[in-house]
Amino acid sequence: MAPEPLPLWPFTGREDELRLVRRSSAGARRGLVVTGPPGRGKTRLVTEAVRGTDCARIAGIPQAHRMPFAAFAPLLPESVTLHRAVRLLSGVRTLLVDDAHLLDDSSAALVHQLAVRSDTRLLIVVTDGAPVPAAVSRLWTGELLPRLPLGPLPREETARLVTGGVGRAPEPLTVNRLHRLAGGDLRLLRELLGALRGHEDLTPVPGTDEWAWRGPVPLTPAVREHTAHLLTRTDPGERETLDRLAFAEPLPVELDGPTGPEHPMDPAGRPAGPAPLDLAALERLEDDGLVHVDGRGAVRLAHPLHGPVLRAAAGRLRARRLARAPEEYGPALDAEAAALTALIGQADVRTVPAPVGDWLVAEGVPVPAGYAALRARYARLRGEVREAAAWAREGLCTTASARSGPAEAEAEAEAEAEAGAGAAAEARAELALAESQSPALASVRRPAHAPHDPYDAVRLGAPERAAGRLTGVFAAHADALTHADGPALDRAADELERRGFLLFSAEAYAQAAAAHRDPGAARTARTRAVALARRCQGARTPALAALALGELTARQRQIVTLAATGLSNRQIAERLTLSIRTVGNHLYSAYTRLGASDRTALPRLTDPRLTDPRPAEFQEKQPA
Repeated sequence: MAPEPLPLWPFTGREDELRLVRRSSAGARRGLVVTGPPGRGKTRLVTEAVRGTDCARIAGIPQAHRMPFAAFAPLLPESVTLHRAVRLLSGVRTLLVDDAHLLDDSSAALVHQLAVRSDTRLLIVVTDGAPVPAAVSRLWTGELLPRLPLGPLPREETARLVTGGVGRAPEPLTVNRLHRLAGGDLRLLRELLGALRGHEDLTPVPGTDEWAWRGPVPLTPAVREHTAHLLTRTDPGERETLDRLAFAEPLPVELDGPTGPEHPMDPAGRPAGPAPLDLAALERLEDDGLVHVDGRGAVRLAHPLHGPVLRAAAGRLRARRLARAPEEYGPALDAEAAALTALIGQADVRTVPAPVGDWLVAEGVPVPAGYAALRARYARLRGEVREAAAWAREGLCTTASARSGPAEAEAEAEAEAEAGAGAAAEARAELALAESQSPALASVRRPAHAPHDPYDAVRLGAPERAAGRLTGVFAAHADALTHADGPALDRAADELERRGFLLFSAEAYAQAAAAHRDPGAARTARTRAVALARRCQGARTPALAALALGELTARQRQIVTLAATGLSNRQIAERLTLSIRTVGNHLYSAYTRLGASDRTALPRLTDPRLTDPRPAEFQEKQPA
């Protein structure tokens, strides 16, 4: 039985773009052209912008290029000249033109004349990559109207969109996977979610209200259509090359290729290692934009969706021939771990060069606990606290699976018990650290045996405890906080953000807001702290605690404080003489600003003492 269709998704994200579109249709502005690839959400954005306003709407019609004014048929009489059409539409206050790249020439000319000669405000939607009538493209190239190129929805907004559309929150690694696969195409994202509803590969995450997706990509009609240019390659060399990359990317390019020297053989006369890639096939695939060769000579598939689709489409025998054995992933994971460790040592976590680990987790292949603990640490340093907890759980699940196998597997696990115990301890420590900073997760405090980073003292407002123990930007942060130097804290926060430490940067900006003597500088620092904190997956730390309630209106703070004590919406409404609906609306807005999913998180958000993950030595001198 086919899954039930998904309901209309809530509009989420795009707040800045929504304000721009609304401003373009108000005051003396003449309008705006919104452009972007298919599935980017252009139509939904402009529809939300004009909701509740007096706006006429038309749309380009495929295969109607020879029908004069076909797009304007609902607004114009059957036979009309361009001059008369401009006069007839001169009273239209706002006109939304969807799919303007499909306009017939007469309609395109009419839109251009309205932009030049009338007071009608125009909202134009154009799809990138499609042929556009010259009269339409001149709207922005001729600087008649500004153009708003619509970028992909940020990852955190994708998570909100998926949660709002499905009704349950996906765990962070599932969000990452969906975000990568969709590549900014919200229609494809919706199709994937529709196919996954009720799928056996969706599992609840223990200890949370989240769900996880592991396993192959469903080959829905939309997915097949999106990758038809890939699946329909008939050249045997090209298809073999694509499939080999799908199961083992990245692969090195050997410039002598299969047409060069004979492939080396082992003593038994068999090929020694994998055969080199077909260089001629690679060149054709690169020309068609299906593969990418980096500066080090490593080849990857060009789109994150391609590998999963090729793997899902491969038959069992082909997959068995091409798939790596589990032990063959070790070197690739070791290389990724070394790269991540080096970046941590360089205090630069802007990038995450670890696609093999992401792929293995997505496919449901267990990853070593030590690797998972490192990924958890890396995510935590980036401020991705929920993702850090998810990686730590992956490592602990791997450890549990190894211990619960058959007798021979248990014997092998015992032989590796010491190393495994150390890795599992790292994963447990990372899980506790991540959970202690996120009220959306279980209430788990740092275990007593977990090591303390001297930088924790700076984050917790006690920089003197880290004196002489830090270097680089972390030392600069400590020094600025010691001297309550607002501008220096701003500089440290800016450098932390540039290096990818978003949560640390948010905390430094929060400290700067308190240190600044200039009210304007304090407001700017606070704004930056709030913006960065919102990108940290609901993180709530002592340095950010004061920011949480400060984001709310006075009425919202009042309602949230009462809700945190356990009062129901009805009880709050009776106490404040408000309607239950008004209380609910205020709480919903507060949840959005606080990064909470429901009222169960409010006590931890509104009482800094409950969110304080500090060890006892940092809490002894704090007031009750």
